[in-house]
Amino acid sequence: MTSLCRDERSMVDIERRHPEVFAVSWRRHWLQGVAWGTALAVLIYGLVVFDFSPVRIWNGLGQLGMLLRFMVPPATDPAVVWEFLKAIFETLSMAFVGTLFAALLATPFALLSARNVFRFRLGRFGVRRGMDFLRGVDQLVWALVFVRAVGLGPLAGVLAIIISDIGTLAKLFSEAVEGCDRKPGEGVAASGGNALQCTRFGILPQVLPMFISSTLYIFESNVRSATILVIVGAGGIGYQLSERIRGHHWEEVATILILILVTVYLIDWVSGKIRGRLIEGE
Repeated sequence: MTSLCRDERSMVDIERRHPEVFAVSWRRHWLQGVAWGTALAVLIYGLVVFDFSPVRIWNGLGQLGMLLRFMVPPATDPAVVWEFLKAIFETLSMAFVGTLFAALLATPFALLSARNVFRFRLGRFGVRRGMDFLRGVDQLVWALVFVRAVGLGPLAGVLAIIISDIGTLAKLFSEAVEGCDRKPGEGVAASGGNALQCTRFGILPQVLPMFISSTLYIFESNVRSATILVIVGAGGIGYQLSERIRGHHWEEVATILILILVTVYLIDWVSGKIRGRLIEGE
């Protein structure tokens, strides 16, 4: 009982000495109310504008069920399956080449975006805003631009992946560089090393596993993205999927979807094992 009274007196004393800590912040409550009200207004606006009604959703589910019935059984003709496998390999090649070149080109921009490497604030600001622009434009938009520039085919998709992923990977890489330990670099500098040697021997060995892990994750994402990019004319499995949907060949659509799911699952599983070995030392 005595200790309880002592604790209460301590709390009263603390509240008397620091009233700002226990005071009700009306400004904070007002801002929270505005934020919740804005979110609710946007939600209601979206439901009304998009005609988000249970009847429409129920009718859409009925149409979806009819399409699923058309997909059973999937096409199993060896010639058709082989054609789809070649298209999937083309899509994987697009994602791999695009991700590889993006990672290589993003590395110097990442170093120029890191505070502990590039001290010139104005130059670092320009590099960061340039990377924001590259990743701020969606890959599909870049694909449309490059289809007009270089014509139809996988090259447009590869260029779209490269340009978009340079900005994304540069952001991820620069954060890894800024979060690394500075002592190895300082040790290289104390031994007479220049700025380039400090970066090469003091920073890169620390962040290289994270660079590879981030690149593998982006590659996984690009495999899925390449399926969509090719619909705009970049070739690959997306083109086959688009053509089968237009022709209402739903059994072949089912085969393509199954192959895509299996491919993505295998890539996720393999890259997950590699990332675990790089980061966690499994």
